[in-house]
Amino acid sequence: MCRTDAYGFPSRHRCRATTCLGCATGDMSEARIPAGKHAGHHVGRLTIRQRASVHLNGLDVHPKYLTVIHTKDGYAYSTPV
Repeated sequence: MCRTDAYGFPSRHRCRATTCLGCATGDMSEARIPAGKHAGHHVGRLTIRQRASVHLNGLDVHPKYLTVIHTKDGYAYSTPV
């Protein structure tokens, strides 16, 4: 399975791993990043990466800053506003 560019050619592929350090793809979680460029509180769905970080709302976040709010169960939930 892969993602394609505007012309239909493969440009990205998904890694086989779906869990990383207690987090899984599709989990709702919050990240409290204490310092740096993206410091603050972020809430959203996770995507597991090949490296030791996860993708959360367009950010690469280390799992030590994550707290899982809800594990994936097959339903689509929205983030609280």
